[in-house]
Amino acid sequence: MALAPKLQLRQSQSLVMTPQLMQAIKLLQLSSLDLASYVEGELERNPLLKEAEAEPAVPGDDTGETAAPEAAVMDLVAASKDAALPAVAADLDGDTSNVYDATDAWATASVSQGPGPASRGEGRQFDGDENLLETTVAERGSLQDHLKAQLSLVHCSERERVIARHLVDLLDECGYFREDVGEVADRLGAPEEDVLDALEIVHTLEPTGIGARDLAECLGLQLRELDRLDPAMQSLLDNLDLLARRDLARLRRVCGVDEEDLAEMLAELRRLDPKPGAGFASDLIQTAIADVVVRPNPDGSWHVELNPETMPRVLVDRNYHARVSGGPRSDRDKTYITECLQQANWLVRSLEQRSRTILKVASEIVRQQDAFLSRGVRHLKPLTLRMVAEAVELHESTVSRVTAHKYLATPRGLFEFKYFFTSSIAATEGGEAHSAEAVRDRIRELIAAEAPQNILSDDTIVKMLRDSGVDIARRTVAKYRESLRIPSSVQRRREKQAGL
Repeated sequence: MALAPKLQLRQSQSLVMTPQLMQAIKLLQLSSLDLASYVEGELERNPLLKEAEAEPAVPGDDTGETAAPEAAVMDLVAASKDAALPAVAADLDGDTSNVYDATDAWATASVSQGPGPASRGEGRQFDGDENLLETTVAERGSLQDHLKAQLSLVHCSERERVIARHLVDLLDECGYFREDVGEVADRLGAPEEDVLDALEIVHTLEPTGIGARDLAECLGLQLRELDRLDPAMQSLLDNLDLLARRDLARLRRVCGVDEEDLAEMLAELRRLDPKPGAGFASDLIQTAIADVVVRPNPDGSWHVELNPETMPRVLVDRNYHARVSGGPRSDRDKTYITECLQQANWLVRSLEQRSRTILKVASEIVRQQDAFLSRGVRHLKPLTLRMVAEAVELHESTVSRVTAHKYLATPRGLFEFKYFFTSSIAATEGGEAHSAEAVRDRIRELIAAEAPQNILSDDTIVKMLRDSGVDIARRTVAKYRESLRIPSSVQRRREKQAGL
């Protein structure tokens, strides 16, 4: 068969990931905080983007109502000042021209602040040298800075101080020393005895327990400072594994104490701090902000709306584009302006599409989980991404991106979108399937209501759930119990018998 070149026409479909499509996908999976940061960066880079202006004040609002009383108070203060100062000058036979007038400062501050919270006494702002000490926020140092400041006051040799400062830098966020002493000594070129001596110096710093190598040593340092580290308490610290297993009977025999003494020892341990350095953690805790708000309607339905606080307000500045695009421009400038306009339009469209998609998915979740919103977690239904994708006519991957890092504010609390997607557990008689989260809540309730004389085993819980219509295996009950951080029946029996 001879080989010869030929021309053929073929037609096929393919998805091309354009930069605009990649931007829309990226925006869809961002959280509200990440989206705000991204939009802020785009506002700095693109001159054709601008923030939407806030809505103008409505006549008759707080601004208009408080302006007249504020002016009246200022006139009253000025009149009283003009009448009082001459009288004081006459009585004292002196000059009041150099007297500091606090009323003027108050009036000036009131005018500059306007009718906001500061003018109502909720906080005042001053300029220049009149800043109050109470209004400043002190910078909180790290754990290492706090300890090194103490090391400069410790009476020791300079060699020990240098080693101790190095050990302080090796502490973790909880204040523990996790490194190997021998390896640290090799790195510093010092004997292990000097490293151990420096570690003892670190143990004397505040907060007590800093520099411990394990939990027992951390608690022991705190008990030694309280003068409560007796032989019985030391035996308790040496056998913390028995305490973790709730084997209180064996723990009493090891420590040589009775039940009352052991209860007092455990009470003392609870008053100690197992993580003395955690108070200096510098990680910022970000509060979850609801992307969608759900409110009940009078007719029993639910009103679903986007949270306006999390929606970026950006617009394309058409007026500025008309000014910069008119007149003679170089090809490079025209290309730059055209690209900025395209990016601005795509960003605005992507944000609008993102809002519509989130609202569509949230509305479907509320429709599917109406029983949960009305009656509680026990009525949570099994739900998958595919079910929501088919209902809203979107791809499953799109729904997955929408539900990532998004929160829904309901009358029952703030929940992540992923919370409503749970696996299903079959019913015993072929009825409607149960949600795994609802079954987990049922297990929690059964264990919380158990009597100390009748501790429920996993097999007993399986039987009770099957009697209520839930077809579940024993290993599933054990898995759910462990996810709830509930100990086994043996450990619960030991703990509750010790409590009795």
